[in-house]
Parts: sequence; structure tokens; C-alpha cells
Amino acid sequence: MRFKQKIPWWGKIATKLVLSRLPVDYKYWQRLGLFKLGYMDDVKYAVDVFKSHADSVGLNSIDKFAGKTILELGPGDSVASALIAKACGARTILVDVGPFAKRHLDYYRSLVVQLESMGLSLPEINSVKSLDELLEVCDARYLTAGLDSLRKLQDDSVDFIFSQAVLEHIRKGEFLCTQQELARILKRDGVCSHEVDLRDHLSNNLNNLRFSDHIWESEFFANSGFYTNRITFEQMLEMFRRAGFDVEVIEVRRWDKLPLDRRHLDREFRYIPEEILTVSGFRVLLRHCVSAS
Repeated sequence: MRFKQKIPWWGKIATKLVLSRLPVDYKYWQRLGLFKLGYMDDVKYAVDVFKSHADSVGLNSIDKFAGKTILELGPGDSVASALIAKACGARTILVDVGPFAKRHLDYYRSLVVQLESMGLSLPEINSVKSLDELLEVCDARYLTAGLDSLRKLQDDSVDFIFSQAVLEHIRKGEFLCTQQELARILKRDGVCSHEVDLRDHLSNNLNNLRFSDHIWESEFFANSGFYTNRITFEQMLEMFRRAGFDVEVIEVRRWDKLPLDRRHLDREFRYIPEEILTVSGFRVLLRHCVSAS
């Protein structure tokens, strides 16, 4: 929305602080484009994201998916990955912090048409009457209690875990616990692929670092639709290791220089080295640490 793009970062915070308190369902704001949880409701984007993560871990042909269990962390506005995985012969677990996915079946039918045009085979879903039925046909589970949902999954039960611009939204106090749960449910030969966006989700800058931890982590701010955990690149890598993962960074994106004058940063961030603060995003692969013999 062109109008939305013209709103300054502070205006977006003020607007969302107000709108998120109104007794209006998320689906309404979603239709207006005021609150949006990623772009997985865009058919082409969903397919490209799935393929990108799968390719990065060597799942680059349909025969390699057969019988595997895939977990998407933070599917956001759709359960498209369930259909894509089914077309490749895999089952899916989708875990989010709320039931945000589209329930309109026309979207998923259009996704089936596109997947079939790519030569993939899918079960017939024209007779499906609800999202729950669609998930059943796809041999998929959609769990919406966040960390609590992860805790209920079995040990060593998932072959492949991926997320797209999701890890930065996990509450700071739950981040390490979430990684520990992912390590617990990941099979010993399994792998995680995560795309992380460290920019603020207001104006693709570092405006989220202007605030003290006391304000930013308050329930008032954190539940208003613009929260990112502000965990730095180096801190996040260390948390992955503490959770028991071997870490392979396969891409790092940077600003040429800090996009915001240090004087505007909260004192917690003001003295962090520039080589850390200028990391705007990265792609990482995580595997279980190999125990020393």
C-alpha cells in the first residue's frame, strides 16, 4: 500500500499501538494490509521460499522428500507449505503463535493449480470444505501455541526445519528455549535452515534499537504487531550453539554503514561494534553437534 509506505517509523508504532488494542479480529486488519505476517500467502513467494530452503540442505529433488517430516516455524498467513510438501511426498508440521493462516480455500486451490503446472502431483481438494480437512488431506498438522506446541512434539521426530524471517520475532526471553526445543525434536541427521532479517520491521532500519529493553520488551509494545527481539547476529549464533547446534552461516547481508546515527540508539546498543550492527540479515544452517569420541 503506497499510503502505508509513506508513514514514518514512529507513525507506524503509534498506529499499531492503537489498532492492536481495538476489539477487531486479525483477519480484518490482514485484509486491509495493516497487519501482515510475512508473504507466505503469495503463491509464487511460498513456492520460492520452500524451494530455496530445501535446496540449501540438499533436498533438491522430489525423491529426497519421500517419507520425511518437515516443520515450518512461523508459517504466518497461510499453510501453503503443507501443500508444497505433500506434492513432494513429505508430511508437515506448521507451528505458529496463533491461528493466522488464511481459511479461504480458493487460495489453496490456486496453489494446487500452480504446483500441478510444475509437474507435481497433489490429491484432489475441490471437495474439501475447511482448512482442517485440507490439512488432513495433506497429512499436515497446524499448531498455534508457539513454544508450548513445540514442547508437545516427540524427540527426534523431524527431518527438516525451516523458517523465513521468523526467528527475529520470537520473544527475547523465549529464544534460547525455542532453539533447545528445535534441537530436541530434530533427528540426529536432520538440519534446520533459517533466513533471519535483523532490520526493524518498521522502515528496514535500526529504529527498534532506539528504545530501552524495559519499554521494548513490555507487553504493551511486544504485542502490538511490530516486535522484533533485537538479538544481534553474534548473540543469535551463540544461542544456536548453546542449544546444541553446529552453525554454518551461508550468507550474511550488510549495510555499507550504519543506517542510523549511534546517538539515537539506546545505550544498550550504542557501543556495539559496527561490524555487528551493520549485519542486516543472514541465512544459517543448523545441525546437531557431533559428540567428541
